Amino acid sequence: MNSAASARGDEAAIELPPVLLQMSRNQAVWDEWQLSSQQITQLETLLRPLDAQWWPARIQPADKRLATTKRLTAQLRQALRSMCDDDQWNRVEQLKRQALGTRMVFLKEVATALELTAEQLQDFRAVAAATDQAVAELNRQQQSGEKVADAAEKLQAIQDQERQDIVGGLTVAQQAKLGPLLGQAFDFSQVKRTHPHAPDLLLTDSTWLQHPLSGKWDDLKGKVVAVHFYAFQCINCKRNLPHYAAWHQDLADQGLVVIGVQSPETSAERDAKKVAAAAKAEGIEYPVLMDTSSENWRAWGTTMWPTVYLIDKQGYIRTWWQGEMNWQGTPGEQRMRDTIKTLLAE
Repeated sequence: MNSAASARGDEAAIELPPVLLQMSRNQAVWDEWQLSSQQITQLETLLRPLDAQWWPARIQPADKRLATTKRLTAQLRQALRSMCDDDQWNRVEQLKRQALGTRMVFLKEVATALELTAEQLQDFRAVAAATDQAVAELNRQQQSGEKVADAAEKLQAIQDQERQDIVGGLTVAQQAKLGPLLGQAFDFSQVKRTHPHAPDLLLTDSTWLQHPLSGKWDDLKGKVVAVHFYAFQCINCKRNLPHYAAWHQDLADQGLVVIGVQSPETSAERDAKKVAAAAKAEGIEYPVLMDTSSENWRAWGTTMWPTVYLIDKQGYIRTWWQGEMNWQGTPGEQRMRDTIKTLLAE
């Protein structure tokens, strides 16, 4: 058996990035899909409940994470298909394949269209596995503190090798079929939002200790928001607090809102009076939410004290930082401050 039918199941065998989820919240993509304002509103409404599931799923074990992203992607595809005409839908599919790059060969419809053989797919799986192993090793070296010269160039070389091996593994006839599957090249540098909409702050078991807010992102549209999770006795958290205070002092009048969410780790950190007293002692002047039962910690999929998230003017998570921002000379605070300024300028 050497037809694409033998390849069914390969999409499940390779963990593909959730590119449709990642690209579907950008104006440049909506323009490329030629969505009307009504369709955009419909799509944004659809994405909110999907985002609430997608974001915390990132910390799940690989099998559960993959199952969640596949289910949410299937729901998104079904919804897009129902709201798009045939031309719009064709462009949705083309951009999805472009975003996957050479790994689009693991999509069932692509394997069928190219008539890939079982042998080709086996070779391509080996190429992808080698790429993943090389990237993982490069990441391990960087995370362990090893000095990796020209890391960006090495990563690009790894990716270029995969592209060369997979495209080179296609016959001339198969390569000729790629054009209609991909369509006109799209500039993905225009895609700024690859993370979901931020979860609304939950107030079922949580209480504002000072400067209360609604917790709804719709009420903060037009503002850039820094949400930091901390525990007041955590020494690493204490070392980050002056940075948040400086952001509030320097950038509040430019449209930045800083929010502290105190998610307890110890029994003392479950005492609202002690948390409030500590906030006053630290000179915290921005809103502080007492996340008594850690409901917000879970909703955001947070795993480390301290963690800070940056939210753009439309309520989408753009980046985050775990741990001390200036740990061992790392210029984390400056990087985050620069990102805040970029988001304020958008």
